[in-house]
Amino acid sequence: MPDDASAARSGTGRLRILPWIVGIAFFMQMLDASILNTALPAIGAGFGTSPLRMHAVVIAYMLTVATLIPASGWIADRFGARRVFVFAIMLFTLGSLACAASVNLETLTAARVLQGTGGALLVPVGRLSVLRAFPRDQLVRVLSSVTIPGLLGPLMGPVLGGLLAHYFSWRWIFLINIPVGIVGIVLSLHCMPPLTAEKKPDGFDWTGFVFFGSFMIALTLSLEGLGENPLPLWQRLLMAALGVGGLLAYCVHALRSHSPLFSPLLFRTRNFRVGIIGNLFSRLGGGAMPFLTPLLLQVGLDYSPVKAGLTMLPLSLGAMIGKSLVDRLIKSLGFQRFLTINTLLVSLMLSAYSLIEKETPYLCILALFTAAGIVNSLQFTGMNTITLIDLPNEEAGGGNSLLSAVMQLSMGMGVAIAAALLDIFTTPAPSNLKAFHTTFLILGAVSASSAVIFSRTRNTTGHGVGARE
Repeated sequence: MPDDASAARSGTGRLRILPWIVGIAFFMQMLDASILNTALPAIGAGFGTSPLRMHAVVIAYMLTVATLIPASGWIADRFGARRVFVFAIMLFTLGSLACAASVNLETLTAARVLQGTGGALLVPVGRLSVLRAFPRDQLVRVLSSVTIPGLLGPLMGPVLGGLLAHYFSWRWIFLINIPVGIVGIVLSLHCMPPLTAEKKPDGFDWTGFVFFGSFMIALTLSLEGLGENPLPLWQRLLMAALGVGGLLAYCVHALRSHSPLFSPLLFRTRNFRVGIIGNLFSRLGGGAMPFLTPLLLQVGLDYSPVKAGLTMLPLSLGAMIGKSLVDRLIKSLGFQRFLTINTLLVSLMLSAYSLIEKETPYLCILALFTAAGIVNSLQFTGMNTITLIDLPNEEAGGGNSLLSAVMQLSMGMGVAIAAALLDIFTTPAPSNLKAFHTTFLILGAVSASSAVIFSRTRNTTGHGVGARE
């Protein structure tokens, strides 16, 4: 059976189009997230629910993805990346239809779980295909090109979300995924190269999956319990203890297992180890921004959904600018200096959001959002690349799955923490800007701590030289 590299060489034309096919997956997810976040207040009003309670819809998706992502690498190797990728698009599209048909917050949350099941396979399997098809020294460039179509989602999403929620119905924000999903299925079936694993994987590590999934679910629920209608303290502590226990149980199991869900050998690679830990802390702040920013504009500044959507356009424009700069900046500065400096800039941007008042000139807000879009884009591409670049091919699947799980877990935790902070600092007037200001400052401080982690990054050429310790 041909390995991934030989399969890629046999289909040069398909290889060229692969980043754009995977980009459709990023586009679908980012369009859905950016449309949803802008329309959350409108959906809450339609269900008679506080907009600050709508974070459950966001967390349900993130938690589902984070729970199921660990299985994505094994499933892709077992059934084939193209087949799994097409199935994921179909599932995501059906989940979107179920979201549009929801009648209350509970049914919408359940439909988001269905969407998340498809999303758990969609982006990780697509990125794994790219990781296996291209040489490591091209990874920064290729991953940047993969995310360019995805950036069109945040560019279009806030405006579409605002327009649809204001002039039509919020249900259209989910129905719009259906034609995109159909296009993705057709292109994947006809143009995606049939990359196959060198050998079929061993049996699935169900024990490790249960332990690791329990860790992520319990920890995230304990954090969500801090928000509106908080859980009693003993229940939150119990959830946190169950989460820590699940992680410890997985670590013991992985050390004893012959084929664990995530091999402990992954952490012999220094940049993978640093990248995983840095992603966890850095995304607590950056991952909460898509949830916080629309609420700041609509709840804090009293913007209409349409104006909020237009105001968020510079975030996506800045992200596209960042993608065009990241390859040159990393080559010029090296991974260590680049990530250390840019992490501090991300923290500075988060903290600067605390300066936004109702009297702040509109152009200043647009300039701040543009700068934030640039540094966030640089950060995410740099973090993802340094985490994966030194992994050998046989460890790429597990490393990519673990990175994807940590990304989703961290973003879900970030949203939960942000919602809890808003609830803690909000006075009886829900438009109190000081609650948002304090939340942004705390998230900025948390994000800054990851600069210390990234200072331990080792510069690399992408050929694994000196990667092991």
